Amino acid sequence: MILVIMIFGETLKMINFIKNKMLEMKKTSLLAVALILSITACKNEKKETKTETAAETVASQKFIVKPEATSVKWIAYKTTEKKPVGGEFATLNFEEKGGATPQEALNNLSFSIPVSSLFTKDETRDAKLKTFFFGAMLNTEFIKGTIKYIDNNYVASITMNGVTNDLPLDVKITDERRVSMTGTMDLKDWDALGALQSLNKVCFDLHKGPDGISKTWEDVAIEVNTFLRDK
Repeated sequence: MILVIMIFGETLKMINFIKNKMLEMKKTSLLAVALILSITACKNEKKETKTETAAETVASQKFIVKPEATSVKWIAYKTTEKKPVGGEFATLNFEEKGGATPQEALNNLSFSIPVSSLFTKDETRDAKLKTFFFGAMLNTEFIKGTIKYIDNNYVASITMNGVTNDLPLDVKITDERRVSMTGTMDLKDWDALGALQSLNKVCFDLHKGPDGISKTWEDVAIEVNTFLRDK
């Protein structure tokens, strides 16, 4: 009988020992789970913070077009060989305009170009162009226009010689902020062929090629370059 009681007592001790060990293991497991959840939460928090910061940076970006960072160049052509004659307008007037994207900054940008700012590095040629070409047009003080961004395409609505017409533009944006806009004006679309004839008369001999034919072409290549500032 005493032996049975001793065995029973030892068995109870063993059961209590096992229970205590199991409780310790549960506590350890719960602690490990809590630790893992804590680390995961920290990581997610960091990811969310990084994502929010990136989103804020994108949202805070500004693209601003300014006249002092913009140039307007053109190329006309003479002789039947179509030799280029280049020039520019030294002044381009518009109020600086900004947007969250380059497209937003450029869209609906209105400008005016004083004809008096025409420059070809040849004073005699400059005088002829101002007097016999632009001088033969209506409202010759300014060329005016508005850049529009419609259906992923750019056009410049240009008013010259009292006529408003759209000039399709090929726009390239490099380095996110450097913009090049090119297009080709057909002078007949602005009723300017009479002005072209006026110019050709005073430049008749200068516009002759080896074939002896004098020609002034009616297409003019336009190139506008600008850099979109961030402030």
